[in-house]
Amino acid sequence: QVHLVESGGGSVQPGGSLRLSCEASGSIFSTYDMGWYRQAPGKQRELVAGIRGNGTTRHANSVKGRFAISRDNTKNTLDLQIDSLKPEDTAVYYCHTRSPGWAGVDYWGQGTQVTVST
Repeated sequence: QVHLVESGGGSVQPGGSLRLSCEASGSIFSTYDMGWYRQAPGKQRELVAGIRGNGTTRHANSVKGRFAISRDNTKNTLDLQIDSLKPEDTAVYYCHTRSPGWAGVDYWGQGTQVTVST
């Protein structure tokens, strides 16, 4: 079993920064794809940023230049550095990973709240 636990969320003013972290435990391999998703009230959950086991990343257009995903395979951690926060970034942020292949299994964290307001 794989368990994911997020931390680092909070309430900040526009323009502020946060660093979200996800600690993975269990039988997770460095080849697993990982990502950060977010979901605002009344909205669909969306992929914010993803990272392959080889370090290749992609970021949603709405966060490019402001968010940066990274992973440390030796520690089984996934981070999301968030800068220049905007009110529209307010959402619950979830850590995710999926085992590869046809019968891949999805794993989700419990989520951490990010609130951006004046």
